[in-house]
Amino acid sequence: MFARWSVRRRMTMAALLSTLVGYFVTAVLITPLAHSVLTGYQIDHAASAARRVAVSVQRSAPERMRPVASTEDVDLLQVIDDHGTVRQASPRLLGYPPLISDTSTGDDNRLDATVCTDRVPGVKCLIVVGYRVPVGSAFWTVCAYIPAVPWYISPLYVVGVLLAVLLLSAISAYVARMTVVKALRPVTDIKTELAEITATDLGRRVPPLPHRDELDDLARTVNQTLDRLEHAVQQERRFAADASHDLRTPLTAMRTQIEEAMLHPDEADWPRTAVALLSSLDRLQAIVTDLLTLAKLDAGAPGLGADVNLAELVEEELARRPPGKRVELELRPVVVTGDPLRLTRLLANLLDNAERHAESTITVTVGERDDWGVLEVLDDGAGIAPDQRENVFRRFTRLDASRNRDAGGTGLGLPIAREIATAHGGTLTVEDSDIGARFVLQIPRASS
Repeated sequence: MFARWSVRRRMTMAALLSTLVGYFVTAVLITPLAHSVLTGYQIDHAASAARRVAVSVQRSAPERMRPVASTEDVDLLQVIDDHGTVRQASPRLLGYPPLISDTSTGDDNRLDATVCTDRVPGVKCLIVVGYRVPVGSAFWTVCAYIPAVPWYISPLYVVGVLLAVLLLSAISAYVARMTVVKALRPVTDIKTELAEITATDLGRRVPPLPHRDELDDLARTVNQTLDRLEHAVQQERRFAADASHDLRTPLTAMRTQIEEAMLHPDEADWPRTAVALLSSLDRLQAIVTDLLTLAKLDAGAPGLGADVNLAELVEEELARRPPGKRVELELRPVVVTGDPLRLTRLLANLLDNAERHAESTITVTVGERDDWGVLEVLDDGAGIAPDQRENVFRRFTRLDASRNRDAGGTGLGLPIAREIATAHGGTLTVEDSDIGARFVLQIPRASS
């Protein structure tokens, strides 16, 4: 049942129960203190009445039984002689024997005791305060009796405490509910704003809060998430548009070639047409293969976690490649942890890019920097302008120089290389060089 309650109801109930228990415990702890204070107050009243009567007795000792006036809310008084005979009494105790049998006092001539008796109607236990008074050669005792305060003090006190506990608990619960309602109002606003955001309206953001607190952190985090979502959606839309454009180009070329050959089938050079179609199919296959690779990387498909020697990886890749531009090597054995196939794909993409842009020489360097394995691929081509160094890693992005040199490129080689580097916990950047473009890959070294 509690699991289906709203946050407001759960917080209100928690506040009610906690304050109810807290106030009740406080009342239980305060009651003994109140009992002690009230008992002391009662004893002071009884002592004051006993002293007044004691002074009167000491001045003129009574010869016979007669009443003594009640005073200061004390209406139970007795004057007992040294033989245990009551010489004076308040109206309520006239004719009663001594309510206390032991009238011995301490060094201060004062008697403090508690006596329980059924002789006085409506009273069960009495607090006794007495004083020893010299009368002639004897000593009499003046006793004042006052009802003992019960542990619960009084029924009115119990009812008052319970009502106070309930009232204070209800007020605390109400304040807690109002506080929670006010605190959760921004959450409701955030929820309403998020519910109205659609795929075609990703520019909207939740309103900022006036106070820098946890809810403001939530609002800013939501807005940051929406920023990333909008960026991702825009990137996917650009990616889809660019992919459609690049896929449509070879398909359009193939359709045009087939339609031209079909217009004059007897005069068409079918072998030449087949070669042209195969060229377009190769480009189409390359684009589809790169798209599938990117899709796997975006999906976070796990790769192998083997130890890979970057120097050996470079040598094996160069041994497989057909002859091309001259390659200079500066290799030191560096072992990293990663997927050999994906790292080979990364290296192949960097070498393909360098092959297209180099004038005559490609330099491949493998070394280490602190805890990183470093692979550099440098060409002696025209290089990349500093403001374009990040653009080359955008999907389907090909600079003008790249388009002039290789109109058949897919524009996905470098983005795939960076995604592979990121998946390995590394980086792939374009750094400064005296000539050409210098691509630097950094991957954490394998733990020894």
